[in-house]
Amino acid sequence: MIRTSRHLADGREILYFDDDRDPAPREAVDTRDLPAVVTRSQLRFDPLLAEWVVVAAHRQTRTFLPPADQCPLCPSRPGRPTEIPEGDYQVVVFENRFPSLATDVARDVAPAVRGNPLAELRPGFGRCEVVCFTSDHDRDFARLGAERARLVVDVWAERTAALSALPGVRQVFCFENHGEEIGVTLSHPHGQIYAYPFVPPRVEKMLASVRRHREETGGGLFADVVTAERSGSRVVAANEHWTAFVPAAARWPYEVQLFPTRRVPALPALTGAERNAFVEVYLDVLGRFAHLFDTPMPYIASWNQAPVTDGRDDWWLHLQLFSLRRAPGLLKYLAGSESGMGAFITDTNPEDVAEQLRAVVLP
Repeated sequence: MIRTSRHLADGREILYFDDDRDPAPREAVDTRDLPAVVTRSQLRFDPLLAEWVVVAAHRQTRTFLPPADQCPLCPSRPGRPTEIPEGDYQVVVFENRFPSLATDVARDVAPAVRGNPLAELRPGFGRCEVVCFTSDHDRDFARLGAERARLVVDVWAERTAALSALPGVRQVFCFENHGEEIGVTLSHPHGQIYAYPFVPPRVEKMLASVRRHREETGGGLFADVVTAERSGSRVVAANEHWTAFVPAAARWPYEVQLFPTRRVPALPALTGAERNAFVEVYLDVLGRFAHLFDTPMPYIASWNQAPVTDGRDDWWLHLQLFSLRRAPGLLKYLAGSESGMGAFITDTNPEDVAEQLRAVVLP
């Protein structure tokens, strides 16, 4: 993999990643007249839930559902410069123009929110990156092909390592939102990477469960779950290195988790063989999501990696793939119980979901 670093007109970094078997010079210059990026993010601590909330009110003006011929993630063309100055590319990563977190935010903030000394206040430090999987506007991840998908995996791993090395970063989160129903505002195939200055609630809760399980049973929770699911009825696809299964207590109507056979804390620790094997299983599952109903499934693909420092010896890397579609033309809304109390009520049976996905005939 060849990595080329350049800068956009407003100073943001852009990184080109190319297969080393097909190198290309990356020398195009961003000709746009862009104002400097201004980030006013704050972190506010909720003392009742013991969770951090990112306040990023400046993002209200971000790009929203532009027509395809005005897509800012497509390659630049004569007379129409975009976020990517080159006329073509393989995989590109750049700093988000409307970031929730940034490295250059003001550090001099009050210790607490005005009027509530228990609501601790911190700068909105971190980094938010956009990952464009392909220059082809209409080619989603399920149709990238094995070689390009493997390049994306390598990019995720490289960015995880690079962002983890930033002082103050405690968690790196790679994810993809796919489909307008999910809230995607740019239809070009892309994902994002967040470098958080805190450990998110989901990870903290899982680590607490791992520690409790060890105290109560002496065993490893992740290992026990993976061992049980690999031989169960909820497996959707598997190979030597990965297993994709519907979790026994799935929260979402259609949810699949992908676990490597070998415990590793994060993407950079995967071997070449394990990365190839992931691509095989992941593209298989995405194909099943795309062809289960008459239209492709909207989804969120969420990498669950170990924190930068905490709990790495306990963590087991995995990817959570889920959709809020519960039937053709019908969505699962997070209403009173889910949104108000955090208590999920599912509309589907996990064993039935696994059977439906296995039964999909892939083209």
